[in-house]
Amino acid sequence: MLTTLLAFLGACTLIAASPGPSTMLIIRQSLRSRRAGFLTVLGNETGVFVWGAIAAFGLTALLAASQLAYDIMRIAGAVTLVAFGLKTLLDARGEQGQEESQDAQAGRSGWASYRSGLLLNLANPKAAVFAMSFLPQFVPAGAPHLPTMIGLAAIWAVFEVGYYGLYVWFVGRMKKIISRAKVRQHLERVSGTVLVLLGVRMAIES
Repeated sequence: MLTTLLAFLGACTLIAASPGPSTMLIIRQSLRSRRAGFLTVLGNETGVFVWGAIAAFGLTALLAASQLAYDIMRIAGAVTLVAFGLKTLLDARGEQGQEESQDAQAGRSGWASYRSGLLLNLANPKAAVFAMSFLPQFVPAGAPHLPTMIGLAAIWAVFEVGYYGLYVWFVGRMKKIISRAKVRQHLERVSGTVLVLLGVRMAIES
């Protein structure tokens, strides 16, 4: 059991280390404040747990089996990514020549940050299908399938809270540099552009 758990955590590390839409969104929100970044992480990991629990009940198999359902989710996910990217680009442009206070940003970013992380994860059909194929590999022989998969989903989510929390911490440590208007605008533009490109790729891929 311990060997299986260590292998599972190793796989979780490799998954978290792979850059993707969630990573870009977490970094983007962390540029605003640590609070916004961490709440985005919590929202994203809520989505990870939800997909893991759904996979445990076998419901994501329906998504994998239905091309129409998958395509609907894929387009919805692409639109979500592009929307987040465009908003980031517009925010970066709007900050030119003026800098909003951190307190004001933090005040409005609580629920919105959590929701953005949750929405981005739930709108990604790849996350659903991946959870279905990933978690069963680590269910020990003879172990009850449903509670074990739900437990693994919870471990996965908690592990990634700690992992992505390091991103939030690192951005916070770089606050003096990042808080400079030009640096921040550049990072916002980069993250916004990447989110838009990821959305376009999701929309056109088969």
